[in-house]
Amino acid sequence: MIITDTHTHLYSEAFDEDRHEMIQRAIDQNISRFFIPAIDSTYTTSMLQLEEDFPNNVFLMMGLHPTHVNENFREELQHVEEMLTKRSFYALGEIGIDLYWDKTTLAIQQEAFKYQIELAKHYNLPIVIHCREAFNEIFEVLDEVKHDKLFGIFHCFTGTLEQAHKVISFNMKLGIGGVATFKNGKIDTFLNEIDLKHIVLETDAPYLAPVPYRGKRNESVYILKVLDKLSEIYNLPVEVIAAITTQNSKHVFGV
Repeated sequence: MIITDTHTHLYSEAFDEDRHEMIQRAIDQNISRFFIPAIDSTYTTSMLQLEEDFPNNVFLMMGLHPTHVNENFREELQHVEEMLTKRSFYALGEIGIDLYWDKTTLAIQQEAFKYQIELAKHYNLPIVIHCREAFNEIFEVLDEVKHDKLFGIFHCFTGTLEQAHKVISFNMKLGIGGVATFKNGKIDTFLNEIDLKHIVLETDAPYLAPVPYRGKRNESVYILKVLDKLSEIYNLPVEVIAAITTQNSKHVFGV
């Protein structure tokens, strides 16, 4: 059984004291594929080191996170573009719009999002979307730039059934993580109405730990709790859920 964590910040400072042990715990439990989203240029060196340490397990993305879009965002986008010219990455991510922390940056977040979508089209790469309190704004951009070459993952999906269908209509998979295990998460009430071919698993470690670890540091091995929840929701063995979601991740990332 191979389990894929399509979204995990393994380079985070939260893992500085036990990073290798934490990753090995996951690998020992058949979680052997880790897709690593970028935040900004300050993390690039750490990401490259992570890939060097675990060359068979770590797959890097490149991008500018919407919460890090500020006055120097054009310099950051230049860094993203430069990195894409130097080597290969598996996605543009995570990119998108976040209106939870700061609504005043919406205009430049939209600009950065659109710019990175164009980079994804140019390099024929998937996009991995971050959306927080911004479904309408994200959909507005995707409607504007809709294209056959645009595909990817809607990371940490927390919307409604109607929004899930809208996401799928944009050729996006739904990234399902710890929220599926929350009592107030709500997505568990309708996920079984979504074909598993549209689902990938993720942790967003060190954030959004699933029950019973909610509120604590998340790590990739906890994806097993998400897997158990989806097994319950779809009434299928965990091995089947793992196989389908890993295959879905291969369709997105090409590996």
